[in-house]
Amino acid sequence: MTVGGLLAPAVRAAIAATLAGSGYIHARLYADEYRFLPVVGPLFLLQASASFAVAALLLIGMPPLLRLAAAGMALGALGGFAASRTVGVFGFTEHGLQPAPQALLSILAEAGTLLLLAIWQATVTRQDRAARPPLRAPVWDQAITRTPPK
Repeated sequence: MTVGGLLAPAVRAAIAATLAGSGYIHARLYADEYRFLPVVGPLFLLQASASFAVAALLLIGMPPLLRLAAAGMALGALGGFAASRTVGVFGFTEHGLQPAPQALLSILAEAGTLLLLAIWQATVTRQDRAARPPLRAPVWDQAITRTPPK
């Protein structure tokens, strides 16, 4: 199956679902625990809002800019997760996979988004190569095989 066939809507929906799932997790964490954190709380809310918006737009189409936005959101969330467990984010640090199970679910959703985007891109690239016209002979070969004009 190709991205242009029946696979396209399914992959688009899966990407939107993983991105929206990550947004939902961040929205719940904001509402339940993180809204009181000075900088980190609003960042959770921003990530949730942007994830929902990009997920909704991905259901309509998959232009490169939206794919890039989805990848950036997933990478940013994973980067923030890693930073909060190592160097801290605006003075905020966490340890391990806490809060459970949201931390693990968030990692899985964001990794799923990136994996599905990679599958989409690989399929699109393969289709583009298959759709290209055959390569013409190089100019120096054409000069040898041409018959002189009359």
